[in-house]
Amino acid sequence: MMYIGSHLNMSGPEYYLGTVKKAFEYGETAFMFYTGAPQNTKRLPTSSLKIEEARALLKEQQFNEEMIVVHAPYIINLGNIIKPEVGELAVSFLKQEIKRTADFHVRKLVLHPGSSVGAEKEIVLKTIAQRLDEVLIDDHHDVLILLETMAGKGSEVGSSFSELAELINLSHFPERLGVCLDTCHIHDAGYREDDVKGVLKEFDETIGLSKLKAIHLNDSKNPRASHKDRHENIGYGDIGFLTLHKWALKGEELGIPVILETPYFQEKAPYKKEIEMLRKGEIEDSWRDKL
Repeated sequence: MMYIGSHLNMSGPEYYLGTVKKAFEYGETAFMFYTGAPQNTKRLPTSSLKIEEARALLKEQQFNEEMIVVHAPYIINLGNIIKPEVGELAVSFLKQEIKRTADFHVRKLVLHPGSSVGAEKEIVLKTIAQRLDEVLIDDHHDVLILLETMAGKGSEVGSSFSELAELINLSHFPERLGVCLDTCHIHDAGYREDDVKGVLKEFDETIGLSKLKAIHLNDSKNPRASHKDRHENIGYGDIGFLTLHKWALKGEELGIPVILETPYFQEKAPYKKEIEMLRKGEIEDSWRDKL
């Protein structure tokens, strides 16, 4: 079964129940969401987010909750050693997000590893691992942190498999860490994403394929190795439909969630159509114009 879906909003008045309803509307068998706004620390209590009503609907529709993913806020930067207070906020906020993820009965939390902000990369990698340990040492929730492959924009950490492997190896809790591979990001970082077999061979040799727990399936607005990180709709970017379909099939083979983070087109969500085409393995000409 292809567990495929998209990044969905969660907003009032139905909150998580509304997110789940939208997933069914789009024909999704996996999805991802934020527990609150990604740009700030403001959070509603999870008791007000209609979690039990949503889970009842998921159970009624026999939806596999293992295919649901939470994305941690972008403002978490475990790598900032220039401003210690930023690192301290990242640790405390990530602890909170793990608990909130567990409140939704979700086990996968995707996290951008962080940015060096001009500091020496090796010191930053050690700092991120130490801060991950600080988060996890007293945490008893059954939640995996999935470090996302990054495009290498600015001073981002994690644009190579070797950096992610080092973070996992440096941590005292490697069993709590996995990886989310983003197709746009690895393309923009310089990997030959069209060589799916070759990329996964390198991933397996560097990190271990068992650590791959989710895929973000996105086309790219920019050429390979651009380090830009600008997502595009399926088939409209530099990666192309055929390669992205191969990645979707690989997700199916591995039994992991495949999540679209592609942009809206003329204020219309593309996900239902993109999912339909990926399941069929065929792309329609000018499909965005028919949304």
